Amino acid sequence: MLEGALQWPEKLRENYIKKGYWENVSIGDAFDRVAEFFPKREALVCNDVRISYDRLRIITDHLAKSFLSAGLKPLDTVIIQLPNVPEFVYCFLALIKAGIIPVLSLPQHRFGEISGLATASKAKAYIIPDTYRGFSYPELAKEVQEAVPSIEKVIVAGVTANEGQTLISTLLGNVMDIETTNGPEIAKPDPSEVALLLLSGGTTGIPKIIPRTHNDYVYNCKINAMYVGMNKYSRYLAVAPMAHNMSMSCPGVLGTLLYGGTVVLAQSTAAQAMCELVEKEKITILPLVPTLVINILNFPERKNYDLSSLFCIISGASKTNLEVAKRVNAELAGCTLFLQFGMAEGMVTMSDPDNPKELETIGKPLSPADEVRIVDEEGRDLKPGEIGELLCRGPYTIQGYFNSPEVNARSFTPDGFYRTGDVVRWDVGTGCLVIEGRQKDLINRGGEKISAEEVENLILANPKVKNAAVVAMPDPVLGEKGCAFVILKDNETLTFEELISFLKDKQMASFKLPERLEIVDSFPLTNIGKVSKKDLRLLIEQKLAKENL
Repeated sequence: MLEGALQWPEKLRENYIKKGYWENVSIGDAFDRVAEFFPKREALVCNDVRISYDRLRIITDHLAKSFLSAGLKPLDTVIIQLPNVPEFVYCFLALIKAGIIPVLSLPQHRFGEISGLATASKAKAYIIPDTYRGFSYPELAKEVQEAVPSIEKVIVAGVTANEGQTLISTLLGNVMDIETTNGPEIAKPDPSEVALLLLSGGTTGIPKIIPRTHNDYVYNCKINAMYVGMNKYSRYLAVAPMAHNMSMSCPGVLGTLLYGGTVVLAQSTAAQAMCELVEKEKITILPLVPTLVINILNFPERKNYDLSSLFCIISGASKTNLEVAKRVNAELAGCTLFLQFGMAEGMVTMSDPDNPKELETIGKPLSPADEVRIVDEEGRDLKPGEIGELLCRGPYTIQGYFNSPEVNARSFTPDGFYRTGDVVRWDVGTGCLVIEGRQKDLINRGGEKISAEEVENLILANPKVKNAAVVAMPDPVLGEKGCAFVILKDNETLTFEELISFLKDKQMASFKLPERLEIVDSFPLTNIGKVSKKDLRLLIEQKLAKENL
């Protein structure tokens, strides 16, 4: 086992294998099996690049051997910092086949994040683009390599690299023309070994590192794919960066490839660009964060595009408000909406699209082996309907963060339940989980806890409102009050008095009413497109400070 990663207890491992949750197969072998069944089917599309399953198998086998020949060894760690380009898929699968562990990083990360990540993971190599959105990554790599001596190699996707850096094209050679790969057979990784390292969804400092094994990640991909009806005819549009767990495995790029479908890589999150790709590539599965769902729905020219191929939209990464969910079903004929909730650490839930009542929930855990507890601040289990913190354990939920004993002591119970930090309750009527927010997303108004999500959902029902986010603002008497940040639809106006009157008409309890309205043109976003409530809280704190001078 990779040093610094925690293994599942033997009893749980045996149970997961015995019951068939874990197939005891590596990610590379699982992909190769599909490539044998569907060698000529289209596996990967990006602009004019179209790669079959057989060609992708040859490319990744060849590149795996090239990585080993270049001096990398099994259990070495390699940072991948690439946008959604074919080279990401090539390198990811090749490293995993060779038993080398990819560390997935976002294109937006810079020296502070990458140097910290490289140090924490003891990275031996660093894979980058030459330029992306005007930024020179070879220069960044030079700085990181000077600061982190463990990085021996820098590999560049593109046409230009600094001295001492290697172009991926050099490692690939004539791989598009060959039918077999030369060199010794690659030793297959142990399925119980760590396959990759992900980053937590944290927005401050260096995110925690999440080790995922072959066994748990194959299961993660397949159970998500099975739930949304993935098959060999599915065409999946990868919109969010592939370094994110949602985009890689829920069902993601990897889940699509393990079911014989086609992955189409998007280069833009603009509504027009997504509509163009859906029409051109006959996309069937469209995964989006709620912000992008809203953008698609509000795109004025949407009706000019043929979106009839869409079988489903998976809305995840943060909670989808009820009014938005209703619009998807009403405005996109034939398209099913799955509400997804999950975490890179493991457990995923999804709503049942055949049950409209579940639109007000995040559905149920996907695996029969998922174990869920909802506890109070003292760790005591709560009754259905009571609000508390979500704890989970199961065949695709990690046992601990990488090389982080102090964090693990806070984040996991002694019997292996992960403390998610999400505030939830069981809905008695549907048996589903309902998100009330993050622990830090509850507004504590003089001891009364207000769910920001609940208030947002009602604000979004206002026909003038395009999007809304409610955050806590400091108050010298009550401690906190609610502040509503609102983006209006074109040519609309909204006063604070109008908003409060609208909410009162919705029978909202008076203590939950926002006590300030801020009209903005856009929301600050995190790296995965979530509304950054941390930045909104900081913004209102700064405005209040200036007003009180």
